[in-house]
Amino acid sequence: MENLRHLLPSAGNLIVFEAAGRHLSFTRAAQELGMTQAAVSYAIRALETQLGAMLFQRAHRAVHLTEAGRRFHADVTLGLGHIRKSAEDIKNRGKPGIVTLAASTAFASFWMLPRLQRLRDDLPDIDLRIQTADRDLDIRTEAIELGIRGGRSEDWPDYDSALIAPEIIEAVASTAYLEKHGPPQSIEHLTQHRLIHLEEPFRSACDWPQWFRSAGVNAALANRGLAINDYVLVIQAVLEGQGVALSWRHLTGRLISSGLLEKVTAFSLETGAAFHVIWPKGRALTPQTSQVLDWLIKEGRKTRS
Repeated sequence: MENLRHLLPSAGNLIVFEAAGRHLSFTRAAQELGMTQAAVSYAIRALETQLGAMLFQRAHRAVHLTEAGRRFHADVTLGLGHIRKSAEDIKNRGKPGIVTLAASTAFASFWMLPRLQRLRDDLPDIDLRIQTADRDLDIRTEAIELGIRGGRSEDWPDYDSALIAPEIIEAVASTAYLEKHGPPQSIEHLTQHRLIHLEEPFRSACDWPQWFRSAGVNAALANRGLAINDYVLVIQAVLEGQGVALSWRHLTGRLISSGLLEKVTAFSLETGAAFHVIWPKGRALTPQTSQVLDWLIKEGRKTRS
């Protein structure tokens, strides 16, 4: 860590460099940061000296990033963006009226977003922050109030939980796809259709072979088709008429009801698992968190009815 401390430039110089590279102007960077142009120029010079490379090409009344400068600016912008977001999250968690919910991108996109206006109407004094991630976050160590998890309640012995929706999985396609290719005449016939596969990288999820086996069909007959590692993109591909995909009813029920998606067989797989809202055992919930929890439970009941 000692070598790292000497290698890394000062945070102040990095902030100056990010602004100068974004504006391609030392003058506008100085105006944004409340500094003099000379101070900006000095900070950039110090950074170039420490790194042993030119970051800007200076011309009359203009500056341009060098190749090294462009690469470094992209990394600095990304790093400072992560630091800023993390600092804002930590700062905001201490503010009254703010509740953070950790969820998958799919749950946030298909379950939460269509209900956000109702949440605002029902709980106007609460600012809900939805935090998505590729994998389930440890909401205890992250100091997040609530999380959405799929599985069984015994999977989370350190958390209390409440039911949102059972896991029911169906096969769906768009109207355009079915008009072009025709609906499958049976589940066996479905194996020959263009299937879209979810390759979930972190969370456990039912796949086409499991679904076909549960229906008593030889999964080896299934068309390999298109594979995507993000469920939101899977559903987008289905809506674009690219094929048939597995549908989690609590996420896509609204799309089916509206006619954007159609079930292609009568078979539904009920796994016995479910999706829950969870919170750490022993943690006293704030009044605002309790209100959001009750609201989620109420909305879940509507989904199941």
